[in-house]
Amino acid sequence: MSTRLRTIAGIAAATGLLVSGSPAQAQVETGPWTSYSPSFTVQERGCGTVNDLTFRLTCSTADGDQRAERRYATYSGGTRQFEGSFRITSLGGTRISLKQTFRESPDTGPFYMLAVERGGRLYAVHGGTTVATGATVGTTVRVNTVHNTATEIRTYINGSQKHKYASNGSSFYDKFGAYRTSSGQGPATVVWSNVKFWRK
Repeated sequence: MSTRLRTIAGIAAATGLLVSGSPAQAQVETGPWTSYSPSFTVQERGCGTVNDLTFRLTCSTADGDQRAERRYATYSGGTRQFEGSFRITSLGGTRISLKQTFRESPDTGPFYMLAVERGGRLYAVHGGTTVATGATVGTTVRVNTVHNTATEIRTYINGSQKHKYASNGSSFYDKFGAYRTSSGQGPATVVWSNVKFWRK
């Protein structure tokens, strides 16, 4: 590096202008993206427990509402991006939903759900399409969803687009954690990390 470049870098670092891994820089798709921090509530139902970013289903019950999740604030219109990494630390059950997008308007209910089967297959609950493989116990997997509320939601696994699903509506919200699907059961423990949100 030249003396001039070293001097510029030194000034930038000293004044806080040189930022590595700025949170406003999203991991996938072109921006400009603006980072934000939506509020959330914790949902514990049945045998679900939440401890910060560790989500557990402690039973093997194959019926009832078994969930351990964070439910984030509703968003309306535009394009939103979610990013988070999960690591399954134990999976005695199967078909556990990890990341969900719910629609509030015009119809209320699950819109897109990403779930995992024992063995590591990630799939879209509505339709059963395989999204990716390799989500085995102990493996960290990064998930990004990019949601244009008027057109589609796109899912990226470890930075590569793996799935898209048509969208229409105006109001949605994100959830993640561990949730027993209608055909699934625990037990399961999932640890999430590096959770971020952007909009444009």
